[in-house]
Amino acid sequence: MIQQIQIVGIALILLALLHLIFPRYFNWKKELAGLSVINREMMIVHTFFIALTVLLMGILCITSANELSETTLGKRLAAGIGLFWFIRWIVQFTGYSSVNWKGKNFETAVHVFFSLFWTYVTGLFWWVAFS
Repeated sequence: MIQQIQIVGIALILLALLHLIFPRYFNWKKELAGLSVINREMMIVHTFFIALTVLLMGILCITSANELSETTLGKRLAAGIGLFWFIRWIVQFTGYSSVNWKGKNFETAVHVFFSLFWTYVTGLFWWVAFS
């Protein structure tokens, strides 16, 4: 269990770092240009804080896997982290239109991969929290 938490921690850190390419990959300079200043800034700031949150979760998993799985506070944190990722799993299917991935090989692979990843991460944290 400890090793699985640490592996997820590494994956979460990589996911946080992946956010660094979002502005270029999604062409934010052009795509966000038509937004008001506040909406453009909210996109950038919220993306930063999502990445920071995911990074900190990853660091917590790597540095405190024992505590997450063996202490009352750790199990409560694991339950909360599991809830966070469960909600993210729901958003994977309700927050994005299938137009974004259907019929596109790379985008479909990314959709399937992250659907499975959110399922695994949710399950792992809830297993830690409730076992």
